[in-house]
Amino acid sequence: MRIIRAEYQGKIFFALLHAEHATCLNKELGFSEPIALNQLRLLPAVAPSKIICMGMNYRTHAEELRFKQPALPIFFLKAPTTLICPGQNIICPAGATRLDYEGELAVVIGKTARNIALEDVPKHIFGFTCANDVTARNLQTASDVGGRCKNYDTFCPIGPWIETELPNLNNLNVVTLINGETRQKGNTADMILNPYQIVEYLSSVMTLIPGDVILTGTPAGVGPMHDGDTVTVEIEGIGQLSNTVIHPTGAVQ
Repeated sequence: MRIIRAEYQGKIFFALLHAEHATCLNKELGFSEPIALNQLRLLPAVAPSKIICMGMNYRTHAEELRFKQPALPIFFLKAPTTLICPGQNIICPAGATRLDYEGELAVVIGKTARNIALEDVPKHIFGFTCANDVTARNLQTASDVGGRCKNYDTFCPIGPWIETELPNLNNLNVVTLINGETRQKGNTADMILNPYQIVEYLSSVMTLIPGDVILTGTPAGVGPMHDGDTVTVEIEGIGQLSNTVIHPTGAVQ
């Protein structure tokens, strides 16, 4: 199933997506009839308490950076205020001279998880979606690997929907395109920790609650985006997430 999050008549809810309409899943709101898609305002697919991002989780990406994998997995947090939905603009902040795309598979938690066993992970996952871990690369330093450089508003496009059924999870193509030209082409088979192992590990560190999002890492081929570029993250079995990069007055182009 494809699940979206939307606003209609002042109410925000999750809905089951069909070809030309959506069905509200929050029955208490009273929207029993199908709603035409052109009457909905699309919102980011989730409203998480936290966004957790895995670093260097693709072998080819670690190899291209000559990165030696540490004993424990690397992760950092992005603020929920970084979230935008498909079609919204990625805004380059003042002082950022280089914005990079990082196309990623995202996991959406559906059930509270703390210290769960690997075999129980699927029961705690609601679904999967596409994400772009936008990074102000010139602001990334040894002391700021996942802080300011990752957390400006609009730095986490996500969508286009949550796919609840995703077979072949460990063999999915992950592609990033700039203006239709392929820049990243990886496969989840190249992950160091697969999505289920990631959830198991993170649940040993912190409580994961429904709606939380986990970005599972980016494959090789990370690179810059420029003013006016349209960046598209495409994941097999899910769909396409597209956003345009905008440099407002005062930002470096």
